[in-house]
Amino acid sequence: MLSWFRRKAAAGTGTSPAPTRARRAKRADGDLFDEEFQRRLEYLAIVSRRIYNGRMRAERRSKKTGAGIEFADHREYVPGDDFRYLDWNVYQRTGRLLLRLFEEEEDLSVYVLVDSSRSMGMGDPPKLDYAKQLAAAFAYVALANLDRVSVLTFDSGMHARLAPTRGKNRIFKVFDFLRDVVPEGETQMGESLRTFAAQNKRRGVAILISDLYDPAGFEAGINQLRFAKFEPFVLQVFDPAEVRPEINGDVRLVDHETGEYREVTITPRLLEKYAEAHASYRKRIEDFCTKKHVAYQAVQTDVPFDEAVLAVLRRGGLLG
Repeated sequence: MLSWFRRKAAAGTGTSPAPTRARRAKRADGDLFDEEFQRRLEYLAIVSRRIYNGRMRAERRSKKTGAGIEFADHREYVPGDDFRYLDWNVYQRTGRLLLRLFEEEEDLSVYVLVDSSRSMGMGDPPKLDYAKQLAAAFAYVALANLDRVSVLTFDSGMHARLAPTRGKNRIFKVFDFLRDVVPEGETQMGESLRTFAAQNKRRGVAILISDLYDPAGFEAGINQLRFAKFEPFVLQVFDPAEVRPEINGDVRLVDHETGEYREVTITPRLLEKYAEAHASYRKRIEDFCTKKHVAYQAVQTDVPFDEAVLAVLRRGGLLG
């Protein structure tokens, strides 16, 4: 029953949920990225600077030939290498031509992957609107720390892409890109992220924002990121009504992505079984991510976006 309920909208003779105060709180001008949103972004950027001063700084160091920060190792000289980095002292002692390697800091590549399938259009506010705010927040945190940021959307395949960019002032390009994203298409996360991994050879952090309602399962998509050596962070976004829908009686459940429908009679017992199944599904995702050492956070759309972002950063061990 979960596989049917979770992507469905109710219509018919039963009752539907009344909007809560949190869910009614939409922006009067319809702009997801208004001045208040931008003020909260700046706070996030300040708090998250510790990301780049601690563990992440060490992880962003790589061995390169050149004028780096500190000596790391030697390797054998091969024709075409720069003579400037030969270790002549070693040559005098051993007669071997060895190149000096230094550790340098690299830009961190951050990929924000937003599920824009039709199921993300459900909710009040729509899950996709909330996902856009999360995406903009993660992008700003990275841009404020001078890392390369790409924002991409997917449904049955990779859909739209904002090319890699860097610098805080580029956040307005991110806003413009996200404003144009609309929910469409069916979810095929495994195939979409396989394409993403093949098209992006520069590895980095991959922040996946989705309701994870993929009929083929969520595992394939996350594994595509893992196997391709990206560092995945998974945010499962859901509307409170998806956890405990307030409907009863005879209703028609319509699949947002396929248009299929089913006539059912909703009873309190059926709703209880559904709530248990939904909780079990989230637990299965969490257990999978824990086993695979992937940061995971389930987020309801009535949670302020900045709280959700900080929770993810801390869950991933990036903040103290």
